[in-house]
Amino acid sequence: MTIDNSVKKNWIDVQKKHDVPVNAIGVKINPKDEKTLKVWKEEGIDQFVKR
Repeated sequence: MTIDNSVKKNWIDVQKKHDVPVNAIGVKINPKDEKTLKVWKEEGIDQFVKR
């Protein structure tokens, strides 16, 4: 599943500000939410977690 480039760019910008996995609007992703975490990893957003 791919997401729109504008959504991905926004999600990356939001993720860079957080040290935990967040969705595209900045809300922490529940560890039980496997679908969102799967997209988060597949789209490469996990590379942008604030360290």
